[in-house]
Amino acid sequence: MGNLLDYLAWRGDLLFDRAPFSPVDGLILSTLSYIHFNGLVPEEAEKTVPLGQAAADYLALPPSRRGRCRCEKDLPLLRALTAAPRFARLDLCRPADRFVPEEETQFAALTVLLGDGSAFLAFRGTDGTLVGWKEDFNLSFMDVVPAQLEAAGYIRDFAASFPGLLRLGGHSKGGNLAVAGASLASVKARDRIRSVWSFDGPGLNPYLLARPGYQELRTRIHSFVPKSSVVGLLLAHEEPHTVVDSDQQGLFQHDPYSWQILGPDFVRLEEVDAGSRLMDRTLKNWLAGLTNEQRETVADTLYELLSSGDARTVKEALEPANLAGALRASLDADPKDLLTVTGSLARLAGAALRAL
Repeated sequence: MGNLLDYLAWRGDLLFDRAPFSPVDGLILSTLSYIHFNGLVPEEAEKTVPLGQAAADYLALPPSRRGRCRCEKDLPLLRALTAAPRFARLDLCRPADRFVPEEETQFAALTVLLGDGSAFLAFRGTDGTLVGWKEDFNLSFMDVVPAQLEAAGYIRDFAASFPGLLRLGGHSKGGNLAVAGASLASVKARDRIRSVWSFDGPGLNPYLLARPGYQELRTRIHSFVPKSSVVGLLLAHEEPHTVVDSDQQGLFQHDPYSWQILGPDFVRLEEVDAGSRLMDRTLKNWLAGLTNEQRETVADTLYELLSSGDARTVKEALEPANLAGALRASLDADPKDLLTVTGSLARLAGAALRAL
């Protein structure tokens, strides 16, 4: 067994006309969307750049001038992609990146032309910013969040200028955006969507699940979760999911580099493990006990406290100095809102006990 890098070593020389597009290919392209190819992929609709060239140009930049990536493991992935004919010859285009803290919006996407007349639209997951984290929480009480509307618009605009079949995909929130964007797309665009790939992506709320677009696409949605999934079981799914083995434990299995691969496919398991089922019951029971107004208050209050200082990312917010600042800010917070937060956390503890 191996991981994404092993897959590229094993099959990176096989072009798509010899080995058809696979779920592992979808995860690789979804992971690629986390790279900030600032200035390296042209924004003009009619211009493209080979994936191998964009990756090599990114790696050639001094670290201080590179756009951000999700983690350091993305750098070996880029090196492997430049040496893999299967991917290096594919063209990149249509980068989109919209980050608006005032609107609690974090959205990014990238299109990969697969060389057979079809395209893969890759949607970026949460990027570690507090804004991205907040928008994730908004999924629990809003019918549609801004990033989902951005995804639908991205699909609409690309489909208007591209005549071929479409594949959509993303990891984490990116998977949710792929499914939600497809569900909100026009009938003409949906007719050209061949498949939607969600890799440990949260589900949808009742509003989107009831949309004709989701119901029409349900058999074309392919959901994959690791054996100890938490993120991928959030909210609701009506499409079946495939369980993938991982060499990590617990929440660390959300890392796509931990997913196990053998030959052309993931190592598949029968079901998620007992810990994942326990966490799923706990979180669903907890959310079921909160009204939408309470969920919004909890998300807004925690976001305001954590972003009250200089922190812009979740990692920064958890640093001692910023946590101390959040505690000081809580002294000025509305007591009713703080009571809602503490009450919801108590409900979470109770849901955990009931799920045992």
